[in-house]
Amino acid sequence: MATSDDSRTPSHAGDGGIPPHRKADAPAPLAGWRERYPEKFATHDEIFAHIHRGDRIFVGTGCGEPQHLVSELTRYVDTHPLAFFDTEIFHVWSLGVAPYTDAKFKRNFRHNSFFIGASTREAVNQGHADYTPISLSQVADLILRGSVPIDVALIQTSLPDSHGYLSLGISVDIVKAATERASLVIAQLNREMPRVLGDTFLHLSEIDYLVPHDEPLLEYAGAVPDEIADRIGRYAARIIRDGDTIQVGYGNIPNAILSHLTEKKHLGVHTELISDGLIDLLRKGVIDNSRKSVDRGKAVATFCMGSRDTYRYLHDNPGFMFRTTTYTNSPLRIALQDNMTAINTCLAIDLTGQATAESIGTSFYSGIGGHADFMRGAALAKNGKTILTLQSTAAKGEVSRIVPALEAGSGVTLTRTDVRYVVTEYGIAYVHGKNIRNRAMDLVAIAHPKFRPWLIEEAKRLKLIYADQAFLPGKEGEYPEHLEVRRTSKRGVHLLLRPVKISDEPLLQEFFRSVSDASMHRRFMSIRTEMPHERLQELCVVDYNEHMVLLATISGQEGEPDSETVVGIGQLRVEEDEHVAEVGLVVRDDFQDKGVGRELLDRLTQLAKQQGLLGFTARVLVENRRMLHLFGSSGFEIDRHITGDTVDLHITFGSNAG
Repeated sequence: MATSDDSRTPSHAGDGGIPPHRKADAPAPLAGWRERYPEKFATHDEIFAHIHRGDRIFVGTGCGEPQHLVSELTRYVDTHPLAFFDTEIFHVWSLGVAPYTDAKFKRNFRHNSFFIGASTREAVNQGHADYTPISLSQVADLILRGSVPIDVALIQTSLPDSHGYLSLGISVDIVKAATERASLVIAQLNREMPRVLGDTFLHLSEIDYLVPHDEPLLEYAGAVPDEIADRIGRYAARIIRDGDTIQVGYGNIPNAILSHLTEKKHLGVHTELISDGLIDLLRKGVIDNSRKSVDRGKAVATFCMGSRDTYRYLHDNPGFMFRTTTYTNSPLRIALQDNMTAINTCLAIDLTGQATAESIGTSFYSGIGGHADFMRGAALAKNGKTILTLQSTAAKGEVSRIVPALEAGSGVTLTRTDVRYVVTEYGIAYVHGKNIRNRAMDLVAIAHPKFRPWLIEEAKRLKLIYADQAFLPGKEGEYPEHLEVRRTSKRGVHLLLRPVKISDEPLLQEFFRSVSDASMHRRFMSIRTEMPHERLQELCVVDYNEHMVLLATISGQEGEPDSETVVGIGQLRVEEDEHVAEVGLVVRDDFQDKGVGRELLDRLTQLAKQQGLLGFTARVLVENRRMLHLFGSSGFEIDRHITGDTVDLHITFGSNAG
């Protein structure tokens, strides 16, 4: 399963069975099946008496966990302490109380989890239970090959239909494989379990014992996104395009991302987890699966964690296809889906791009789940993207999740080559294909501001960045995102006008390489045309209150921040004595006469007026007629003083300027 912040605990659904409008699909009465298969109905004690010393017991996953069977099994052991011992319980993820991890059952049960949840985390870290690190796509194969033998499977299903078929409902994942390999299959028949279509069906003849017991399914109540999660969601949503097929995990950050997708169109779903947030987008028509290249028209998943209302929505719904994890989580299968976008969270990432989603140092926290499956599969897909999200801090803001190096003992869930987009509440970093120095600066730029000075110093100490890398701490150096605006020039160029970031040095370097020597001379009035690191960082590291560097950028296409290209730069440097600002502009040669300079100057004028400045000063070469015309046609009151080959402009803002 995709990892997350595990910020919520499950609750139980309300009473009631198949919704009234689905009564036509109601299951056949059990009486007939009792007559046909009397040997499959027995008391709990008779059933559990078939479990032997050393057996390996599989328990159904997540919200599909057969709670009644688990509680009855532990009750049986409690009353028959010598019935069996040294049994091993395999569980992908428990949302229940996991009573078998209680110390009093240590001689009877040993828990082995493929993913760690809140109810088993302490037991694993205290050494009272085991954790098997593995990608979810590979677990079923271990079971089917016998590498992980299964003797007993405790599962939960819907009631049988008129043909004797049961549905595994909201939990197919590796449950199907477990039932195929187990010598003893015990099914809790629960009318609360929806009949979900896909690889979910078992026939009564395949079940050894049937235990009818109705009880509310476990629910996983989606956390309401807080302000930080909402900001992360807003950034991540920028990367997702109309027609993308998405995979998203659980928790408040994924919920926030989904809440910001309501204006998208024709999204598809190929995921391991169906959540309430995805159902909401399906109901709104945002997700219609119409542009999927594989399984078009179907939302594909392997399990569901949500509300009772979501479970009802899944019941007999032909728009869904639940498949086993060998299908949904196969990186090769995921890679076949064009425009696949995988969205997952992590616990920490270091400045080189290594990320952990499973442990905090030597303490195990969650697991690999489907994290690597989807992040690697999506990266291989045509036009595929991967988005790794995380809150910038932990421990109530006292610990940075972006770190110089992962803590010793942390599991590297994603290697440096796996990571593409990284999103925090402070922005988006695209690190794929970048050298260590550039990716370190990109990640520092989206870290929490109070940790950025520490990260810069640590990066210097580790020789990840330039030894003389400048940095301006405090509010003066915090990126003013609110100043970002989008404009379309009179010649139809779509621009993002934004302040420069500390991580923009590579973009500026590429910009100046593309500017002709003549343009460089007209802007900087020097025969020097090189822009080394020392000069570039003077442009990138600025006190935004005194020195504004504004970039005009274009993107290759919407939803691809990594394709950003700088086509123009404008500068303001405040001259406190006169309460004016020195202004300068340079536009890439192939974007001159397209209105880029005009948009930059208009925006710089707005910003200067907002600061209460009275005007500009500028020094322009006499031969730079384009720039002189730009200033002259902007509604300014201008005094000109020509000295040799330069013109000094003293500009006072007119009422119509800017």
